[in-house]
Amino acid sequence: MRVLMISPGFPTEMPLFTRGLARVGAEVYGLGDQPRSALAPDVAASLHDYLQVRDLWDEARVVGEVRHWLGNRRIDRVEVLWEPGMMLAAKLREALGAPGLRAEQTVPFRDKERMKRVLDAAGIRTPHHYDARTREEVRQAADRIGYPIIVKPLDGAGSADTWPIRSNDELEHALRAIQHVPVVSVEEFIEGEEYTYDTVCAHGTPLFENVGWYRPGPLIARLNPWISAVNVCYHDLDQEIPAQGREMGRRVLDALGFESGFTHMEWFRTKDGEAVFGEIGGRSPGGRLVHVMNYSTDADLFTGWAEAVCHGRISQDVSKKFAAAVIFKKAQGAGPRITAIEGLESVFARFGEHIAAIDLNRVGAPKRDWRKIVHGDGWIVVRHPDFETTCRMADSIATDLILRAG
Repeated sequence: MRVLMISPGFPTEMPLFTRGLARVGAEVYGLGDQPRSALAPDVAASLHDYLQVRDLWDEARVVGEVRHWLGNRRIDRVEVLWEPGMMLAAKLREALGAPGLRAEQTVPFRDKERMKRVLDAAGIRTPHHYDARTREEVRQAADRIGYPIIVKPLDGAGSADTWPIRSNDELEHALRAIQHVPVVSVEEFIEGEEYTYDTVCAHGTPLFENVGWYRPGPLIARLNPWISAVNVCYHDLDQEIPAQGREMGRRVLDALGFESGFTHMEWFRTKDGEAVFGEIGGRSPGGRLVHVMNYSTDADLFTGWAEAVCHGRISQDVSKKFAAAVIFKKAQGAGPRITAIEGLESVFARFGEHIAAIDLNRVGAPKRDWRKIVHGDGWIVVRHPDFETTCRMADSIATDLILRAG
């Protein structure tokens, strides 16, 4: 099987997916804007051939260059796990006759307003929402919805340029901050806990499912530099909360006609127990969450994804064996470098046998900008068969392990 992999070396986890394709026997053709010499050795070794283009986002030109480069070679799959590349992948599938999402099917995955309209029509609860291109349109949408609201890019990922707003003054401040964003989604702000629903699908059927709990929600963590964000993956998806997310998530997959690959969804549960859908990405989750899911299953979902898209199956045992949590650390202090790591010995003494992974910035290294790097100055994964025990360990590490900067 020949697979065209868009951006095989970037972002961070793409090399692991590229290697996974090679491991399941695919003949991998890479497409990117990096020179081949800049690719990591394991990525380069996984590629049968590679095309460097000047501008990966000049879609019409790239499609033409790819067709010329491939010549008579037939491509069986076009894959991408980086959200900005989804439309390019769709147009390449159309040009090359490869299966998978077409451009029209891809639009709801990139346009939050279109996505919510499709889901509204399917009877899935979403926040009340409007798209807006001007300041006045944003103000009008806020008037129709009523505070609190949330304003975010229509085609964004993560929580960048996302603003919770509770008053006219806050709205005017946000409008000044997002002048560079051409189109925004203005939505009802849902008060509740925030969760994920993640899948690896083949031919529209989930072969692997995960539900994660953001503690606290990503936006709160992003706005408060002292908070160590935590994401906990459930062990038992038949419990009430994960089962609720799984049921709604499967309906979303059906409504949007997703075919094969990774999906990452976010949803809310209100204090009254109502499930409200947030958004979906036709990609793997960021924030090291694929690693956390690997630790919850003792499997390799980078390779599992590759087998699903190439062969329609996952032959590994991907059943959940643990609840697993990732904790992200942000160095405290205004200085530019890490000066100390406090509490690490205590953490190992209490939880050492349950620590599955640890990767902390070292003393003396430059402090990282946690606003641009999700994992900040380090991340730790703990796991345990019991969900509540996993949560308690994660909370302790979030509080007791401190990186200092000076």
